[in-house]
Amino acid sequence: MRKAIIFAMALVLIALTVGPGLASPARPQVSWKFTLDFAVQGPQAPFIVALEKGYFAAEGINLTIDRGFGSADAVTKIASGAYDLGYADINSMVEFNVRNPDKALIGFVMFLNSPPFAILTLRREGITRPSDLQGKKLGAPAGDAPRRLFPVFAKAVGIHPDSVEWVTMDVPLREPSLIRGSVNAITGFYFTAFLNLKAAGINPNDVVAFLYSDYGLPLYGNAVMAPSALLRANPEAAKGFVRAFIRGLLDTINDPDAAIAAIKRRDPLLNDALEKERLLLALRSNVLTTEVARDGFGGVRPERLSRAIDALAEAFNLPGKPKWWEVFTVGYLPAKKDRILPTLR
Repeated sequence: MRKAIIFAMALVLIALTVGPGLASPARPQVSWKFTLDFAVQGPQAPFIVALEKGYFAAEGINLTIDRGFGSADAVTKIASGAYDLGYADINSMVEFNVRNPDKALIGFVMFLNSPPFAILTLRREGITRPSDLQGKKLGAPAGDAPRRLFPVFAKAVGIHPDSVEWVTMDVPLREPSLIRGSVNAITGFYFTAFLNLKAAGINPNDVVAFLYSDYGLPLYGNAVMAPSALLRANPEAAKGFVRAFIRGLLDTINDPDAAIAAIKRRDPLLNDALEKERLLLALRSNVLTTEVARDGFGGVRPERLSRAIDALAEAFNLPGKPKWWEVFTVGYLPAKKDRILPTLR
């Protein structure tokens, strides 16, 4: 009897030591490599917060997170098996899937409900409307999502996709090239390019921006994606990943300063104030949308995603057009009540 009591007490002590949030043998145990779309900046903070606070580990996921080098690059690396899953532009993923059906990926958490895709120029260039871009030089990295999606934007505003000249450059040269006048405009994520120009000393009033979302495009932005086979083989781990990420996002919304401190520990050279401004701009404009407030975070509206796929297929002259459920799955999301996000304080 005494041995039974001691054994029971030992189990209680183990449970208290491990804690309710940490992984137990009953939970999946997987080791996954995760790629971001770009360098670690304010908008990527929820991933780093969830990792640093042990939320992924608590779900039985041993996760490593690496920076990315553009969405197209991230999609390719996930599809090749270099990474198990990652965060990238879902539109780039759709194009890749159609052209590489044997390596197709699927989104399972929509992070940027409203895409941050934008074309930015300076007032001195005299470009006041999209039609003024014709005959101009636009600068961007080859894998930049807004650059790749320019044909969709061009069709929406009534100009020919080939009416501009593209100048390919590395990411660090994008804003400086616009400032120097080497190009007339650049493409990029608004919360990245706008704040980089501001940090370089450009008066915000001198920046002219054309946001793709302002021209009636149904496009979504960045999502977490993986091969379908990985999700099917590890359904509980996939659900755990989503829960952990949402916890990181909630913490980020509730305490942006702590979130910025987390990414600062990852990269001590980051500018705290700039990255906080970038994070808040992304949250307000691209994450905490009216659609997310109504539907809950992380999912998609089938009709909207279907229209986005139609636009992509036409603009890119794709040889096929997937159904929305072949592009995104809601099967790993928690109940809506667990996906309601707070407002920014």
